[in-house]
Amino acid sequence: MSIVRVSHLDKYFGRLHVLKDLSFAVNSAEVVCIIGRSGSGKSTLLRCINFLEQPDSGIVEVDGVEVKAQGNGRRHRKQIHNLRLKTGMVFQSFNLFPHMTVLENVIEGPVTVKGMKKAEAIKIGMHHIEKVGLADKQDQYPSRLSGGQQQRVAIARALAMEPRVMLFDEPTSALDPELIGEVLAVMQQLVEDGMTMLIVTHEMGFAREFAHRIMYMDEGRFVEIGPPSQLFDNPHDKRTRIFLNAFTRLE
Repeated sequence: MSIVRVSHLDKYFGRLHVLKDLSFAVNSAEVVCIIGRSGSGKSTLLRCINFLEQPDSGIVEVDGVEVKAQGNGRRHRKQIHNLRLKTGMVFQSFNLFPHMTVLENVIEGPVTVKGMKKAEAIKIGMHHIEKVGLADKQDQYPSRLSGGQQQRVAIARALAMEPRVMLFDEPTSALDPELIGEVLAVMQQLVEDGMTMLIVTHEMGFAREFAHRIMYMDEGRFVEIGPPSQLFDNPHDKRTRIFLNAFTRLE
């Protein structure tokens, strides 16, 4: 059963055609990793799914909430709001509020966006803070945390909104190598919990082990889509082979 549907999505930045007629679906509890060279449109795709970027054409549907590109007016804004309630987003940079503690960061969305009572938000927030292994840091400010800890707080903040789908935009790219593992461990736990995830990543080991499908993007299009065994062991397209061979040499 598809929980995400993207139909004929196009995005331009000026004259630059960044996303080119993309259509795909993601099933509930499926983990899809999106890989490709820098500038291929991966991050823009995620941002169009939750309308942080307004696509120029196409339709996005998440858990029954459908939003058409280039809409306007009150109804369109309400649809985007409802769609965003279904999606949690984790960025490359952690985007935590520096003047708020870990707990305050995590409960801000449930209280201000969903109108949840603070006591209930704290209960939910602490559950997710514990889930990412930071219960002892609930009263710390972001400046006192490592990059890996800040990213785990960002994941807890997204989870506190109780989304149906999690979008990860290169969540480990801003981290030192020794901190990457702690973030990937949290994401692995989400996989095991059955969270539906769309992940833009360069962590090929994670993609090979935990993705159900991998989508390779090049110049705004999907060049190849398939299970990890196909893309890593027998890629059909020359561009996929060149990209993955480059990563193999780096390893």
